[in-house]
Amino acid sequence: MEGKVALLDRIREAKRRRLKEQWNVFKSNRLAYLSLFILLFIALIAIIGPLIAPHDPYEFDLSKARSPPSLEHPLGADELGRDILSRILVGARYTFGVSIVSVMVGASIGTLLGLISGYKGGLWDTVIQRVNDVLLAFPTILLAIALVAFLGQGVHSLVIAIAVSSMPVYVRLVRASVLQVASEDYVVAARMLGLSEWRIMMKHILPNVIAPVIVQLSYHMGLAVLVASALGFLGLGVPPPTPEWGAMIGSGRIYLFSSPHIVFFPGLVISVTVIAFNMVGDGLRESLDPRVRALLRRW
Repeated sequence: MEGKVALLDRIREAKRRRLKEQWNVFKSNRLAYLSLFILLFIALIAIIGPLIAPHDPYEFDLSKARSPPSLEHPLGADELGRDILSRILVGARYTFGVSIVSVMVGASIGTLLGLISGYKGGLWDTVIQRVNDVLLAFPTILLAIALVAFLGQGVHSLVIAIAVSSMPVYVRLVRASVLQVASEDYVVAARMLGLSEWRIMMKHILPNVIAPVIVQLSYHMGLAVLVASALGFLGLGVPPPTPEWGAMIGSGRIYLFSSPHIVFFPGLVISVTVIAFNMVGDGLRESLDPRVRALLRRW
């Protein structure tokens, strides 16, 4: 009994050391570390944005239409005189929040299907991969546009469209990783002990294939922000007058040369968010790669 307790303690200590090492590698990438705090700040804005907005994002005043940045309106006013700063703060929960939820849903379903496809094989693998091939045949943005056009405008339609369009990547990624892991000794031993297939997939295989999924997740969230903004720009996102970032650019594009601030600030927020996701993805890729950690250890 004491030997078993000591073994468990050593396993926990090894996990703590590995997590600490991964965190140190991530912190060593300064751009990724800074980008993480930028994303945390944007996430906070998405939660408390309506509480700190200086003006009502839906109240318009045509006498202030297209007014430039001022003390009253730090980022200026849009074509209807609505405060751009307030609309960006409130719109964060639509563009940023919808992107996060959509990718998490798509990644969860895609990871589960990839596990089943790679581990069970046979008819399961054939059916899942053929459906996945059909989805992969369409570019992400084109598939999302088609789904929103079919489902109609709204937050729920937007979430479903982005989730479905992002799912195929995770199916392929997880399936490839499972095929490598399924022949490892610990998986064979688990089968010989009579463990159920579900338990083997969830407890023994999933923890060993999750690292590339996490990295892909961070990159895909940046893409999801672009897709959500593109759908809003095309008028296929959440219906107006909801202050979604892409919709703000779409409605203000005709004033690009006369009042560029209407388009510039929402576009800047979208760009910063996407770049931050990509930088965090680079940091995660380095920290989760054992070869990079081994190289840094030698240094």
